[in-house]
Amino acid sequence: MTTEPKPSTIYFDAKIHDALRIKAAINRCSVSDLVNEAVRQSLAEDQEDLAAFEARAHEPTINYEALLKDLNVHGMS
Repeated sequence: MTTEPKPSTIYFDAKIHDALRIKAAINRCSVSDLVNEAVRQSLAEDQEDLAAFEARAHEPTINYEALLKDLNVHGMS
């Protein structure tokens, strides 16, 4: 895996771009740094979601009516 940055063109809504530029200036970093970190976090969340889904893939399923009944029994509806 290369660590060399790859160029890309991204078109932001004007207000988002203004906010990114301000945040980058406050944090003394580039807009690229902010976007890279946001994408990293998003991908990490996706990976966590996929891992949780995989971990629960073999759990038994119940139908909607049974779920509602269980919620009522436990006072959660």
